[in-house]
Amino acid sequence: MYQLEEKIWFWALIIIPIIILFFLVLQIWKHKAQSRFANKQLLKRLSPNRSLFKSILKIIVLSLAFACLAIALVNPKVGTKLETVKREGVDIVFAVDVSKSMLAEDIAPNRLEKAKQLVTQIINNLASDRIGIIAYAGKAFPQLPITTDYAAAKMFLQNMNTDMLSSQGTAINEAIKLAKTYFDDEEQTNRVLIIISDGEDHSEEAALVAEEANEEGIRIFTIGVGDIKGGPIPEKRNGIVLNYKKDSNGETVITRLNEETLQNIASKANGIYINGKNTNSVVENIRDILNAMDKTEFEAKQFADFKDQFQWFLGFGIFFLLLDIFLLERKTAWLKKLNLFNENL
Repeated sequence: MYQLEEKIWFWALIIIPIIILFFLVLQIWKHKAQSRFANKQLLKRLSPNRSLFKSILKIIVLSLAFACLAIALVNPKVGTKLETVKREGVDIVFAVDVSKSMLAEDIAPNRLEKAKQLVTQIINNLASDRIGIIAYAGKAFPQLPITTDYAAAKMFLQNMNTDMLSSQGTAINEAIKLAKTYFDDEEQTNRVLIIISDGEDHSEEAALVAEEANEEGIRIFTIGVGDIKGGPIPEKRNGIVLNYKKDSNGETVITRLNEETLQNIASKANGIYINGKNTNSVVENIRDILNAMDKTEFEAKQFADFKDQFQWFLGFGIFFLLLDIFLLERKTAWLKKLNLFNENL
């Protein structure tokens, strides 16, 4: 487990692309100035030992120095002592729809990013509850088991995308079945499953499986992302929309938020459906629901002591700065033998 004490210093890393840009501009200017002064052969005779490779190496070393110094200012800390503490809360599993329909942009920036935003904000408002994460499309896949590590949960959440599961479709029943295995039968905690989806379920089992889950003490709440008017599914490459998904007849597929399906699933499992358009409203609703539940005491391990690690990065930063100072832009004997970039021609 690690902590980042002063994350604002990550902004110092912006100096690295500035250094690289300045170096490129300087190289272009020097090349043009030298071309006006003399031809290539004469320049080789006037400065036979100048090395382009070592100039590039100096910039790399300087960039590494600033990167290390920036991380030193952030002051990463590593947990060194684990302790067991007693906490009270409920067990919450988030099931996030990662099917291709979640790429629709009828809600900004798209349905999947909105779903991630909703889950992140809900986690930020939790106190001592345990959480787990499931990704699902045509199949369900465990992302994170029940844990109190909120930082890890948010990290896994941000890495979720529509390409992580090869089986496409939206099988909410698979997510519910997998969620049932997340809860420990020996610990009689209140159990909550929050499904975030556009509701385009391609199976007819979801309501039945939700009813079975409720019999095992699991309450299911559904959050709908998207618009009932719907939108096309973009097909992108490198962030650029190349086309929109077509059906077998060549018509553009329009995917719509299916609130009825999500409402039905929630009602079968003693839960409610919440429209996910307004993030603050969703967070408040979920907070009120959780606060009204009885909290169960459980044991959790957490790091009680953290040790600073900035000194390592500070040391490396100073080392790279000194290396840059003593690294001359002249060729050395071994570089002449290597003849990098055909510099000796």
